[in-house]
Amino acid sequence: MAGRISDDDIALVRERSPIADIVGEHIQLRNAGGGNLKGLCPFHDEKSPSFNVTPARGYWYCFGCGEGGDVITFVRRLEHLSFAEAVEQLANRAGIQLRYEQGGYVPGREQGERSRLIEAHRAAAEFYASRLTAPEAAAGRRFLSERGFERADAERFGVGYAPAEWEALTRHLMARGFTAAELVKGGLAKEGRRGPIDRFRGRLIWPIRDITGDVIGFGARKLNDAEDGPKYLNTPESPLYKKSEVLYGVDLAKREISRRSQAVIVEGYTDVMACHLSGVPTAVATCGTAFGAEHIKVLRRLLLDQSGSHGEVIFTFDGDAAGQKAALRAFADEQKFVTQTFVAVQPDGLDPCDLRTGRGEAAVRELIASREPLFAFAIRSVISRYDVTTNEGRLSALDAAAPIVAGIKDRALRQLYAVDLDRWLGFNNERFVMDRIAEISVSADRQQQRPQRPAGPRKVSDLTDPGVRTEAEVLKLAVQRPALLGPGFDAVGAEAFTLPEHAALHRLITAAGGAAAAGPGGREWVDRLLAGAPDDLRGTVTRFAVEELRVGVEIEERYASAMLAALELISVSREIERLKSRMERTNPVEEQQEYNRLFGELVAMEQQRRVLRERAAGS
Repeated sequence: MAGRISDDDIALVRERSPIADIVGEHIQLRNAGGGNLKGLCPFHDEKSPSFNVTPARGYWYCFGCGEGGDVITFVRRLEHLSFAEAVEQLANRAGIQLRYEQGGYVPGREQGERSRLIEAHRAAAEFYASRLTAPEAAAGRRFLSERGFERADAERFGVGYAPAEWEALTRHLMARGFTAAELVKGGLAKEGRRGPIDRFRGRLIWPIRDITGDVIGFGARKLNDAEDGPKYLNTPESPLYKKSEVLYGVDLAKREISRRSQAVIVEGYTDVMACHLSGVPTAVATCGTAFGAEHIKVLRRLLLDQSGSHGEVIFTFDGDAAGQKAALRAFADEQKFVTQTFVAVQPDGLDPCDLRTGRGEAAVRELIASREPLFAFAIRSVISRYDVTTNEGRLSALDAAAPIVAGIKDRALRQLYAVDLDRWLGFNNERFVMDRIAEISVSADRQQQRPQRPAGPRKVSDLTDPGVRTEAEVLKLAVQRPALLGPGFDAVGAEAFTLPEHAALHRLITAAGGAAAAGPGGREWVDRLLAGAPDDLRGTVTRFAVEELRVGVEIEERYASAMLAALELISVSREIERLKSRMERTNPVEEQQEYNRLFGELVAMEQQRRVLRERAAGS
């Protein structure tokens, strides 16, 4: 671990990464007035621009999809990176050397080591790619050609060749200044009797990249089956390469996965190549390990999924028993994700690469289109082992498939598959099938039953309500131009706001020192608010920081005063109605003293309302 990035360096990265420049590299921005820029949102399809950037405060917000944040958030969302990865990418762009903080950590040492290993892998990838055209790599070129891949395809995916020599890569990299210890630590070499020797020799090589596009390891395919060693050999675990977290092709597929809300999981490097070249650019593959929980986390980042309900994941397994077992094992501990998981199996067992070679690219696309839900595939796979033309066979198939249906945690989905199971087996007796499954599912239900607090509906501003619009406008001023409101805003209590999110934002501003202490506002003020905001309020802060004010700069001060008066006017009007209601319930003869007191308050409130109306009309 490189440790936590220094807060000072994060601030420096933000300062030296102008948000208009970073965003402008990806979308066309135009002047929207008031110092704002506007363009088409890169995170959802839209025809009219709703993506706003406020360079003065360093924030962006899309009024179409509700996403927003600073320059780091933009890079994270666009490139599907972690916070640290986004900061590091921006730091590299700005030429900033980051410092890391961790107990016992020597600043710069580990990050320097990672940079060295990344550079070594980049150089190794270039070396391998350059050797693919050498005469000795004829077997590698023939391997690719037989599978329908041309030279341009190999270049697109960075395919290379490792010479059948003991030290070809090692000599090359050490001549460029890398040490033997670095090569061994990165998995590029291993210790031999007389020093480091190449890990990969006489093999076809695929560079494995992380989500940012950096080469972190290699996959190598044996070209002579008579030679010793496994058919496929991967980089060992290293500071860069964690096989449980790596998906081959993720750097090429990430944007299409996000855009299409679909990820296709295949079994090998050539399958990834075949899918991408066939018009399935969402294909990725695991690297020397089974699909697991860490891979799910990567996919959720790409699918922008938080609840297990967004997008779909399609597995292409071999049609044999091993492939079916792999399908049943997938997502065993992630049933929320299973409901969006599909399986695509070619009946004759051809994988995407062989399918493309034998039947063309359209056949690969048809394979993915023929997907079926994972549960349906699993149940049908079990049923296929039995002779369902006999009562004995149907009953055996039911007992074999029942645990799969009983294991479905979603009760509604479980019932639907029970109905399907009855239909597939031909019992025509749903009650019998459900009772049989229920015997198994009762114990599973008891294990699942844990009290959960229901999540209430998110409060969303109703901008058709004039009062809500006034609240929003005042809060927008408090976030963007707090000095224009000053102590007057602070004196208005949170109870003046009808929407919970508006009242929460007022309390947040008060906790941050109030509008009177915020000065002119700007980026530092917004940063202070975001630092103290809970997660469910950060989007509101960002929206109000970016949304354009209704008036020009020349009349902002008068407008701010009028809006604040309008907000107070609403509160005073509510109080007047409350007083009138109390007076109607008070007997002026029997409760004369109380009635006179209320009448006096009402007169004072009416006078205050007249003053506020005049101030509000000043806009």
